[in-house]
Amino acid sequence: MRLVVLGLSLSSSWGNGHATTYRALLAAFAARGHDVLFLERDMPWYAQNRDLPDPGFCRLALYDGLDGLDRHRGAIASADAVIVGSYVPDGIAVARRVQAWAGGVVAYYDIDTPVTLAALERGDCAYVSREVLPGFDLLLSFTAGPTLRRLEREFGVRDARGFYCSVDPARYRPTGAARRWDLGYLGTYSDDRQPTVERLLIGTARLAPERSFVVAGPQYPDGIDWPPNVERIAHLPPDAHPEFYSACGWTLNVTRADMIRAGWSPSVRLFEAGACGCPIVSDRWDGIDDVLEPGRDIMLADTADDVLSLLRWPEERRLQAGDAARRRILSAHTAAHRAAQLEMLMMMQPKRVSAR
Repeated sequence: MRLVVLGLSLSSSWGNGHATTYRALLAAFAARGHDVLFLERDMPWYAQNRDLPDPGFCRLALYDGLDGLDRHRGAIASADAVIVGSYVPDGIAVARRVQAWAGGVVAYYDIDTPVTLAALERGDCAYVSREVLPGFDLLLSFTAGPTLRRLEREFGVRDARGFYCSVDPARYRPTGAARRWDLGYLGTYSDDRQPTVERLLIGTARLAPERSFVVAGPQYPDGIDWPPNVERIAHLPPDAHPEFYSACGWTLNVTRADMIRAGWSPSVRLFEAGACGCPIVSDRWDGIDDVLEPGRDIMLADTADDVLSLLRWPEERRLQAGDAARRRILSAHTAAHRAAQLEMLMMMQPKRVSAR
């Protein structure tokens, strides 16, 4: 299969979780014998922070603006399938071009489905619109559950399928690193996640000044009052993630507000941490048991006291929780699982006789 993907970024993981998601999925898809071309808008903030400028598993082409995309019209037209991802710059115009040019299956991959739906309801979504959604043959949704039927019923989507993020277990695995922190959080700053970070990590750090904590990720404002036992790492490239998770006694999973409301929206960090065997403590949302079993594979917390009680677990029990998470992820949520699912969904779509 010749697949063309237009996504936010493959070359740079700076300030986004899309890059690691695409890397895992497309490497596994290519390993199944398929040819992949990734088209990425050349943006200055990614150009300055490219940690994968030359992926070995697919071709990467950077383009300048919509006029630059025109040079790839032939590849889009001749592909067996084309995927447009969420948050692509000028995404609405990109979607219209792809739908007009493509001769194969045209799919939309929304890694941010609840955020997208909230923006569509407000009328200020910059990367997709109500008008272009029905023009896709297939919508691959980061979010499963009731949201899938809503996409079809309210937004005219033809075929909405749950398509969770995944992890490459060859890259994300326990490293044997010595313990550096009792609890760590890895994530870019966002206004709606920060109250949970404040409550469950910073709050716990204040209750336990003798313990060590870490928050890794960019874009945190200067005004945050970090306790002295909370270390800050401004940016952690993907190749450093396994060492990070392996050095954490526990990792905190924090879910965006829109995704909590929708449910069935696991973060890619959840899969990555689990694959590294790091025990996970998370906020609560419907559908979490579709990914990991609460109380066995993942622990849920509402307060800093809840988190502190987990940090006091005996070492054997803590290790059992991490091992349970790793087993569950490897059994159902690897990139190989998702690549096989993508192949099946693409092959199920009816063939087109001509470009649009």
